Amino acid sequence: MTMGKHVVKAALLQVHSIIGLAVSLVLALMGITGATMSFEDEIEAYLNAGLMRVEARPTPRLRPDELIARLQAAGGFGKVSAVTLSGDPAAAARVRFVRSEDSSRPSSVYVDPYDAHVLGKPRGEDFFATVRKLHRWLLLPGDGNGHGRTITGITTLGLIVLLITGLVLRWPPRAGSVKMWLKPNLMLRGRGLHRSLHAVIGTWVLLIYLVIALTGLWYSFEWYRNGATWLLSRPTAATMQPKPPRGTGRADGGAVALDRAWSTFLHEQGSRFATAQLTLPAGAGTIVRIRSWAQGISHEGARDEFRVDAVTGQIVSSEIYADKTIGERILSSVLDIHRGSILGWSGKLLFMLAASLMPLFTVTGILLYLSRRKIRRVSRPPVGSLVPGE
Repeated sequence: MTMGKHVVKAALLQVHSIIGLAVSLVLALMGITGATMSFEDEIEAYLNAGLMRVEARPTPRLRPDELIARLQAAGGFGKVSAVTLSGDPAAAARVRFVRSEDSSRPSSVYVDPYDAHVLGKPRGEDFFATVRKLHRWLLLPGDGNGHGRTITGITTLGLIVLLITGLVLRWPPRAGSVKMWLKPNLMLRGRGLHRSLHAVIGTWVLLIYLVIALTGLWYSFEWYRNGATWLLSRPTAATMQPKPPRGTGRADGGAVALDRAWSTFLHEQGSRFATAQLTLPAGAGTIVRIRSWAQGISHEGARDEFRVDAVTGQIVSSEIYADKTIGERILSSVLDIHRGSILGWSGKLLFMLAASLMPLFTVTGILLYLSRRKIRRVSRPPVGSLVPGE
């Protein structure tokens, strides 16, 4: 190895070590919380199986406005923010509520769609909501508008640097050796074992971590989101209206009627939808957002989306998943790519296992750093001599 390569690798090792020490604990936390949420939908469906189904009846189900009116007449509930309805006559409706003044969101409720009888609050919802806040914002004040979002975004950028520098540092002399790339040496002890686990297992998950990082930045930085949208969407594609401030209702304080928007949606979709979520407008708006999923969808991002004026019943904009380009499908499926669900059940499991391994790199990385410090104190070798063994 030439002196120039020694210097470059020594510099990369310093960068890798410093950034690793700076972000490793946050990365470990994000990995554990991300793994915890991997099968959130399946866990909640299991826990709430008794609340999600009702007895199908020959009588018509309530329309959205009547459903909400009866629910709020029962008392004890705040303003409604969204209603999820199903094409299945035996499926319960789910109603969500706007955030309270302290920015906390009340638990949603499952409701009988035939008479608005409250079936109960979903088990596990509050737990996963807390885990999600910890994962995305570290439970810091302000949630998505606070410092937590910036910290996790910077940490994710740090992860990308760690992946690139780690790959360069561990590039073996015999790059074509599969054994050297993929097989850890479990016969080693101490520092040798730590390095083998850190490098080899890091190679196993490198591509998954890169996907997780590149999609995770979507939720941290507006410039990244805008850039990805510009790059992957068609310039002529109709863009959805920006998300307005939190809140709901009209300028006069009254609730927006949903029935006309719902009728427009049914006219467009007919019986093709399996589930539809109606989100009430925020602030003084009258535009209702309706997301719908068909039967047998492979992932949550495969949805159609409409914005309908609740007063006139006119469609303001629409996004049909089948009509989207590959780039636009990627944009609508960022979350599914981020957690591996775009690959189905096996993809979610693979990404969950990779995320759960994040603390391993925190522990082995810190141990390797401490062992290098010890070696330097004892023998004070040239910096370049440490690199080939790293």
